[in-house]
Amino acid sequence: MRILLLSQVVPYPPDSGPKIKTYGVLRYLARRHEVHLVSFVRSAGEEANAQGLRDLCASITPVPLRRSRLADVGYLARSLATWRPFLIERDDSRAMREAVAEVVGRHPFDAVHADQLPLAQFAVDLPVPLRVLDEHNAVWTIVRRAAEREGLGPRRALAELEWRKLRAYEGAICRRFDRVAVVSEQDHAALVEAAGADLPVAVIPIAVDTRELAFAPRSPEARHVVSVATMYYPPNVDGVRWFATRVFPLVRREAPQTRFYVVGSRPPGQISRLAGPDGGVVVTGYVADLEPVFRQSAVVVVPVHSGSGMRVKILEAFARGIPVVSTTVGVEGLAARDGEHLLVADEPGEFARAVIRLLAEPAKAARLARAGRELVEARYDWRTALSGLDRVYRPGGEARPELPAAAAPRVEGGAASAGRGRASGI
Repeated sequence: MRILLLSQVVPYPPDSGPKIKTYGVLRYLARRHEVHLVSFVRSAGEEANAQGLRDLCASITPVPLRRSRLADVGYLARSLATWRPFLIERDDSRAMREAVAEVVGRHPFDAVHADQLPLAQFAVDLPVPLRVLDEHNAVWTIVRRAAEREGLGPRRALAELEWRKLRAYEGAICRRFDRVAVVSEQDHAALVEAAGADLPVAVIPIAVDTRELAFAPRSPEARHVVSVATMYYPPNVDGVRWFATRVFPLVRREAPQTRFYVVGSRPPGQISRLAGPDGGVVVTGYVADLEPVFRQSAVVVVPVHSGSGMRVKILEAFARGIPVVSTTVGVEGLAARDGEHLLVADEPGEFARAVIRLLAEPAKAARLARAGRELVEARYDWRTALSGLDRVYRPGGEARPELPAAAAPRVEGGAASAGRGRASGI
């Protein structure tokens, strides 16, 4: 099949949860089909990163996307006037519509794959036999949970209004697609609730590459705690701040030499200000090579209280052999059990005791690490976990046998080519 993949972000290097998710889907589809990528790019660097996908894509079309606080005010005003969600108004791009129309006019496509909810508006009316919406999350539930954690005031009121608009929009747009891919049964249920009807849903988990993520048992030098997450994503910011201010001081009482490493790109001021020599919090920002950080880390923490979907950070920690402590929300969508693959806690004292236990009991930590690695190998390696995509695309035509990597794809709109490789990051 010839597939048009519309992406919110260039999925290369695969160094954040959304990019890892999209990269896995692209890599899996490209081995079986001819894939043409049209993606938003936010900078010259991101456009250059598209070069790393040259072996997977028959063509690559970058579409510039510029954001600003001033523009967001206008999108918010338009959202309030039209009842369309702010998140959809913000990404409703004429340049993307023109790029999609140009590519579709040049190639007869068998299918379009819209990656993430904001891209659905550019795919839903295309004249192609099969339209697929790939939902990384049930987006409306993320905003609802965020609203519940806001205090009373304008921010709470806007968030309450936004999640209700998103629920109506997300349910309606899902009903218009031939297939909807989700990563968990929780998201499936949330989208059916929003749609008010059954949907043609395929549950396909996020996957990682267990061959590239080597299992490395913890050494005696590994005695610190780390969070790895994109720090411009509000649920991650909220969770890290909660752990640093309410949980980590309790950990330090029992383990005063332990440091908390906050690893993730673009940390806002409220996160950067957590760092200091006395409190033991180290805010690193983006880290291109995570190996040195992981070598000295005994526990990965996932302290999120909002969001949906699956946490790639847990899968990668399992694959690397690093024990995990997560909230209940953080482990949603994973077939991981408390006490067998990781420890789960939601209250500050309970979460702190779980971290302290793993720091103090290396044998327990090692058992969890081995079980986590076995789980990832069995359920979440991309070579098997993404096989549900074969069923998604079968109704539009049988998948061809695996194709060799394209030798020299055309890069539309000026993007060039470069070699492939797995980049570690956030």
